[in-house]
Amino acid sequence: MNLFQPPPPTQWNVLNLGAGVQSSCLALMAAKGEITPMPDFAVFADTQAEPQSVYNWLDWLEKQLPFPVYRVTKGNLEEDSLKPATATAKAIHYNEGEQYMRRIIPLFGLLPDGSKTAAIGRSCTADYKIRMIEKKIVEQCNISRGQKEITVTQMIGISWDELQRVKEARLPWTQLRWPLIEKRMRRHDCLQWMEDNGYPEPPRSACVWCPFHSDTEWRRLRDEEPEEFQRAIKFDEAIRELSKKDRAMNMTAYVHNSCKPLDEIDFDSDEQKGQMVWDFQAECEGMCGV
Repeated sequence: MNLFQPPPPTQWNVLNLGAGVQSSCLALMAAKGEITPMPDFAVFADTQAEPQSVYNWLDWLEKQLPFPVYRVTKGNLEEDSLKPATATAKAIHYNEGEQYMRRIIPLFGLLPDGSKTAAIGRSCTADYKIRMIEKKIVEQCNISRGQKEITVTQMIGISWDELQRVKEARLPWTQLRWPLIEKRMRRHDCLQWMEDNGYPEPPRSACVWCPFHSDTEWRRLRDEEPEEFQRAIKFDEAIRELSKKDRAMNMTAYVHNSCKPLDEIDFDSDEQKGQMVWDFQAECEGMCGV
C-alpha cells in the first residue's frame, strides 16, 4: 500500500464525503481539476445526529460540485442509541424479554467503585457510515455478488497529520486512495486552500454528542452552537438514565471521559484543560469527522 501515489485506475471513482474540513476540501479540489480523475459521485452517510451547521454546509457544498452527492442513512443514530433493546431467549446476561441498553456508541463508564472505563460499545461508524456508503456504491457501480475484481476506487479525506487513521480496504472489489496524503496536506493546509480559493471554512463534522469530541470542540459547540450543546446535554442525561436501568451493565454511562454530566463541566478551567484529550485521532475506523 503506497500512500503517496495514486493506485491503478479503475472503472469507478467515488468520494467518501464526511462534509468536514478534509473531505470538503478534497471535493472542491476535485471539482477544480486539482485531483484527478474527478469522482463519478460522492456519498454522504447521514447519522441524522450532526449539528444543523453541517447540513447547511452540505446544502451549499453540493451546489459547488459538478458530480452528484448521494445522501444515505441507516436511521437516526441518536434515537437508536436511546431505544432499549429486548433480550431474546439466547441472551447470556439478560432474561428473555428484559430490556437493556444498546452498545452502539463509544461511551465512558463510571464503575460502582468509582473507577472509570472507556468505550463501552462501538458500532456506529461501521453500521451507520461505512456499510451505508458501501451499500450505495454496490448499487451505483453494479457490483456483482462475490465480485473480486477491483472496479472501484474510494477517495478518503484523511490528511497527512492523520496517517494513523489509514486502513486497508475491507472488500475485494474496492481500493482506497488518500489524495490529501499524496499531496502531503495537513488539516491546516486544507483550511488555507479553502481560504486561498475564496471558499468559507467548513464546520466540524461529527455527531452533536460524539464522545470523541475534544474539550476544545465542546467549548466551540457551547459557544458557537448553544442549541446543539443543549441537545448534547439532554442526550448525555438520557443515556445515563438508560444505563442505570441496565441490570447487567453495572456502570453509569457518560459522553465525556471525565464521567461527569456535560452541564457540570467547566470547560474553561485550567484543571479541565489538563484532562486527557479524546478526539478523532483516537477514532478507530478512520471514517468519522472527515
